[in-house]
Amino acid sequence: MEFHHKPVLFSETIEALQISPQGVYIDGTMGGGGHSEAILKRLTTGRLLSIDQDPDAVASTGGRLSAYPNFEAALGNFSNMGEIARERGIESVDGILLDIGVSSFQLDTPERGFSYHHDAPLDMRMSKKGTSAKDLVNKCSEQELSEILFRFGEEKNARRIARKICEVRGLSPIETTGELAQVIKDALPAAVKREQGHPARKSFQALRIAVNGELEVLEKGLDAGLELLRPGGRFVVITFHSLEDRIVKQKMAKWCEGCICPKDFPVCVCGRKPKGTLVYKKGLVPSEQELSENPRARSARLRVFEKALSVR
Repeated sequence: MEFHHKPVLFSETIEALQISPQGVYIDGTMGGGGHSEAILKRLTTGRLLSIDQDPDAVASTGGRLSAYPNFEAALGNFSNMGEIARERGIESVDGILLDIGVSSFQLDTPERGFSYHHDAPLDMRMSKKGTSAKDLVNKCSEQELSEILFRFGEEKNARRIARKICEVRGLSPIETTGELAQVIKDALPAAVKREQGHPARKSFQALRIAVNGELEVLEKGLDAGLELLRPGGRFVVITFHSLEDRIVKQKMAKWCEGCICPKDFPVCVCGRKPKGTLVYKKGLVPSEQELSENPRARSARLRVFEKALSVR
């Protein structure tokens, strides 16, 4: 099985890492290995640890990149990168990359159950373990489903869709992506169905995020990465929707905050200094050329944080 993924903002991402040939790096979302291999090609005595929770990625990409002597693949979630790194004798790193979200391989492999473009078992588990989308769709209450769709998909018609799902599953379980996509479509008003984009897009995103705990994992991974990062090191994150980007933006902004003393204090007594700085204040978005070549890049944003040389 070949695990393919077309990296978004590829050259910008690799450039942002400022790779040192002797440096130590973590690719927390190895996927198809495009970023990992680009990092490896720039290393001499350095080291790369690539992590992925998808066993297919670790088996396929990990096997292919094992030809590089300074490479190691690990099956796990990037939220646990600190523990994974320390188990391998890595106490600190010069750079960390996270390419958040579902990979092209997962979307384009029908049996993984991520896409509404194919009729396949309703799954969406990146790790192939735990609660599936089928479980959520058929077991959650109408209120729980509505909250998932609204919170993680920002779906305005969440209540209407949740009600329809419960109505249909009351007759027979919803077991495939095609069935769910049709249920969602049937639940929506005609005017909504005429809007640009697939009518099930937001709902599928919401279920995927809920199944994989993506937002909680991202929060934890950002904190773990900051702790691992050496002074002067860079944390590079690519997001694909507003919920992810908001978390990264707010977290990095918090890291850049300095003194928290009341404004009427004549001098600083807290002694707090910024943990680092933003490399791009508003982040980077794909060029028009990239968008024309890869429509999936349309919502991507690259944010980069550089850790201060001295942090208190």
